Amino acid sequence: MASPNGSFFTTIITRNVCRDIRRQILLCRSLSSASSSEASASVEEQLSMPVNLSEDYGDSNKWDDLKTRIFSLRMPKRSATNVLERWVGEGRKIDISDLRSISKELRQSQRFKHALEISEWMVSHDEFEITDSDFAVRVDLMNKVFGIDAAERYFEALPSDIKTRETYTAILHCYAGSRLVDKAEALYNRMKEAKLDLTAVTYNELMTLYMSLGQLEKVPQVIEEMKSQNVALDLFTYHLWISSFAAALKIDEVQRILQEMSSCARSDASWKRYVELVNIYLASGHLVNSTQASLVESEKSISQREWITYDLLIILYGGLGNKDKLDQVWRSLRMTKQKMIGRNYASVISSYLLLDHLKEVREIIGQWKQSAATDFDIHICNRLKKAFTEIGMSEKAEALEAILSEQRCA
Repeated sequence: MASPNGSFFTTIITRNVCRDIRRQILLCRSLSSASSSEASASVEEQLSMPVNLSEDYGDSNKWDDLKTRIFSLRMPKRSATNVLERWVGEGRKIDISDLRSISKELRQSQRFKHALEISEWMVSHDEFEITDSDFAVRVDLMNKVFGIDAAERYFEALPSDIKTRETYTAILHCYAGSRLVDKAEALYNRMKEAKLDLTAVTYNELMTLYMSLGQLEKVPQVIEEMKSQNVALDLFTYHLWISSFAAALKIDEVQRILQEMSSCARSDASWKRYVELVNIYLASGHLVNSTQASLVESEKSISQREWITYDLLIILYGGLGNKDKLDQVWRSLRMTKQKMIGRNYASVISSYLLLDHLKEVREIIGQWKQSAATDFDIHICNRLKKAFTEIGMSEKAEALEAILSEQRCA
């Protein structure tokens, strides 16, 4: 889940509250109907399953840090809790910042069951000061390991003072991921009634949900709500707003938003790159306004709306300078096995080119030329060169020209 923005209200959990929450967690586990194989064992088995230390991480003397021991658990059924207890039993101390760091890496590695065990261990020990963010992470982990019903029960069972913006947004994230639009909207109304100090993150979750359901008309409504509540729009907010209009081929609206972004006092280097990339995309992709109620479908199952969403996601990560995510989305786009068009190549070439990753630009142009499904279009490349020149980046245009010459593109 996206990390909630803003400061966190630190809550010191008393012994009785910890005991109550632990019971609630166990109840959620026992009642959960999640399909995960990790959830199939009983609560007792998951909490106290013995670990074969020699099998999991060999002689413990070889391991001198907690993270290595936990990451050496090769099977999800092995207990991270046992590793923590053994560590403490050896007279070693555990810092909560270390637990948070290990949990984050486990989540990034999709080892959610072990991350959940660490979260449980944290809240069951009184010496740790647990923050709203810790509980928000736990809500998300409950959803990933045991399913949305368990996450919902856990959230509802939390004490009222722990139901803050962070934990509310966490369960909203779960609803959005499960496309439960009615529950998401009802929860948002509860958040407003509770007079929580909401940030762009909450509204972004709603807009992401509407985009996933194709309810494009609801995105501008959320933007208006944000502005009426004086909630600052972040880059991802603008991205969703632009994507909703681009997917509907309302290009005039896209250009109006780009002008607003350019004049925004909060804009930074990432915003500037994003605006430049969208402008280049519009110039090179030949997107035009459409008065049709529905978009033209491509030859197969993916719609023009979905293609544009892929393109703009590539542009978002290009604007953020996040090459790893850019690589990931490009791979996903190619794995759709749909017939790509020149506009798709234009979005990824311009993103890599703006970030000076010329090796990738060469590879993509080579792939495009060799594609049996999509004819290489030199005219799109020429429009890209022109667009870069018009925004004052003639060196990018020259780099692209040199690559085209190397590849003997006519």
